[in-house]
Amino acid sequence: MSARRGHALLAVLALAGARPAAADREQADAARVDWAAGLVTAGGTGIADRHAPSPAVALGTSRRGADEAARKRLAARLPSLPLVSGGTLAARLTDPAVRARVDAAVAAAITVAADPETDGSWLAVPLEAIRQAIAGPRALPPAGDAAPPVIIIDGVTARPAIGWTVGGLSAATLWVKDVPAWAKGAPRVTAKATRAGAIEVDLAGGTAATLYVLVAKG
Repeated sequence: MSARRGHALLAVLALAGARPAAADREQADAARVDWAAGLVTAGGTGIADRHAPSPAVALGTSRRGADEAARKRLAARLPSLPLVSGGTLAARLTDPAVRARVDAAVAAAITVAADPETDGSWLAVPLEAIRQAIAGPRALPPAGDAAPPVIIIDGVTARPAIGWTVGGLSAATLWVKDVPAWAKGAPRVTAKATRAGAIEVDLAGGTAATLYVLVAKG
């Protein structure tokens, strides 16, 4: 891509170097929620300064513009995230503390990968950051964390939303149809029931520091 135009796709997976037609760009850049990856993603396009002293300087200008455009799409998408308590995140954004934490999560969207030669970059806002924006950061127990890093929960009938508790704990979750390869060796238990925002299960040593991979029933 020339120094005149920079394109940053804020996504975990994208086609590096792909150049969608102008009519398709808005759709390609649209914010999306991926419950299996635990991420909200979006894209943006930035225009470089034609009078920049070098291609490197022009590239930096376009990258910043692309990131800013994508963050605006992320900020517009997040309020519609469903909450297990009912409604959407929008209702909670009236709380200044929650709003500030959500804004900070958007500002700190993480870079998953970047390829300066194609002017592509990939950023993500974790859904867990939004959960903690509502609940507040987790306090570290006095004795520290000593628990399985990942536990797979089979037979989950709940629908994805922010705020589900697992075995009475508020923790990070991924919602999948099939267990990802990186979690194949993790302990597995079966959900007993789902009611009132809670997935009931015997956690076999899990804590609030554990990542729960929730496998849909059937």
